[in-house]
Amino acid sequence: MSFSRLSILVAALALAVSLSAQPDRVNGRAFATRSEVIAQHGMAATSHPLASQIALDVLKAGGTAVDAAIAANAAIGLMEPTGNGIGGDLFAIVYDAKTKKLYGLNASGRSPLGLSREQLMAELKKINRPESLPMRGFLPISTPGAVDGWFELHGKFGKLPMKDILGPAIRYAREGFPVTEYIAYGWSAGVRNAQADKFPGAFLQVYAPNGAAPKKGEIFKNPALADTLTLIADGGRDAYYKGPIADKIDAFMRANGGYLRKADLEKHTSTWVEPASVNYRGYDVYELPPNSQGIAALQMLNILEGYDLKSMGYNSPEALHVMIEAKKLAFEDRAKFYADPEFSKIPLQGLLSKTYAAERRKLIDLKRAGRSYDAGNPAMQQGDTIYLTVADQDGNMVSLIQSNYRGMGSGISVPGLGFTFQNRGEMFTLQPGHANDYAPGKRPFQTIIPAFVMKDGKPWLSFGLMGGAMQPQGHVQIICNLIDWGMNFQEAGDAARWQHEGSSDYDNPKMTDGGYVEVETGVPYESIRALMQRGHKITIGNGSFGGYQAIARDEKNNTYIGASESRKDGHAAGY
Repeated sequence: MSFSRLSILVAALALAVSLSAQPDRVNGRAFATRSEVIAQHGMAATSHPLASQIALDVLKAGGTAVDAAIAANAAIGLMEPTGNGIGGDLFAIVYDAKTKKLYGLNASGRSPLGLSREQLMAELKKINRPESLPMRGFLPISTPGAVDGWFELHGKFGKLPMKDILGPAIRYAREGFPVTEYIAYGWSAGVRNAQADKFPGAFLQVYAPNGAAPKKGEIFKNPALADTLTLIADGGRDAYYKGPIADKIDAFMRANGGYLRKADLEKHTSTWVEPASVNYRGYDVYELPPNSQGIAALQMLNILEGYDLKSMGYNSPEALHVMIEAKKLAFEDRAKFYADPEFSKIPLQGLLSKTYAAERRKLIDLKRAGRSYDAGNPAMQQGDTIYLTVADQDGNMVSLIQSNYRGMGSGISVPGLGFTFQNRGEMFTLQPGHANDYAPGKRPFQTIIPAFVMKDGKPWLSFGLMGGAMQPQGHVQIICNLIDWGMNFQEAGDAARWQHEGSSDYDNPKMTDGGYVEVETGVPYESIRALMQRGHKITIGNGSFGGYQAIARDEKNNTYIGASESRKDGHAAGY
């Protein structure tokens, strides 16, 4: 089918869907699914209702925001294994009310020390995949960092004993919980993959104990995970990285051709990092530096600051066009520069400078979609996922994101442990000399990014929006919805989104055709048509547009304002 005929069909579909959908207008709040949640003493916003309740219970028991965030994360690892768990990685930004500072934690793991590049290439040749790592199996497994991240956060900002913090997740793992609708959908896909893969281990025993994924409303139990979390609660992080859990992992990997070893777990460390920021129209927006992709959002905001988005109008073709082009530009830099800083020198200050943004902005044609961009030349200066956020009565706030990467991760589960390992190593490139080229003991490029916004030196918003490459695009849309178009915190998350696909990436060759833009049905047909006239390829979205959670601080009224993603199962709750 020719592109012109396809465009006509897409436009017709867009018109039909747009006319049947509820109008998406800002002032009338037609798209808002619920009101913001407002409370004085504490707030939690997570992707699972039970996890939000657990976080509040911990806060009411005298726990800090960090205590509550760990408790919620442990529970979601049980209840939403489609996105996270203790076989994955973690990133966090914490606002500490005592020091009035932001702290960043990179709790992502590294590739196995015993898997050389030569051995990896030989293994890939065996499975006829010489150019990239597979999605599932043993090869994309990297050292899990989440549990160490919990203890790093707890050691610095926690108060309650870890037995109390992990107790609710342990109890639900033993007694069971009802599976929610959206999670059940993703769970079934993960089980189907595992049934097709037939990897050794206990994945199906854990996640399909009756031969199939649990359906919505079914009670699911994971006694093996309860035992593992109990070991961690009693023995601390060393139970996982040096003790009985590490021993089980090592023995299973040796017996089944995996490369992760106890030595990898023993040598694992998290890293405290300085959050990176740019000022966007008077608001200081913070993300974590590479190996994560957070600074892509900051680069996009720097470029967009040169346009009057407010006058252009929400979801207007003019605003959508410059936002999409800003994404294309930032992602070319993302593909070239973002990697483990211990292995590559990253021009962070140059990438985030206003001067560099002005240079990149000049490349945008306001009337035509760019088909291909090159990465820039910034000055070198020295020097599937869940998101949750919690705030406590002392003013501490946590922005935390945790992930298995794709869906239910690698599909590898060690018998008796009750969790699956991440497949984050898939994100390494195999291009010699590339910043993100595979090497043993190296952190792969990461997509998961927590965010935080300060206004006049005070906390304004802790938020995140999970979903692979959607995340920086989603962060920018949330910020623009709030600052440029004056939406409230719930409206900003409910508003129709777009995502651009096809940029140069670790698993995608150089973009030469401009990629394509997927839009939700709330985007007006008039904007879709005008974008197509500019040369954008448009599809109506049926995929993932992220999962948003947020907590804002209202200094005037001394309250928290919570908002939660309408596209997932969770909610915001306060007391």
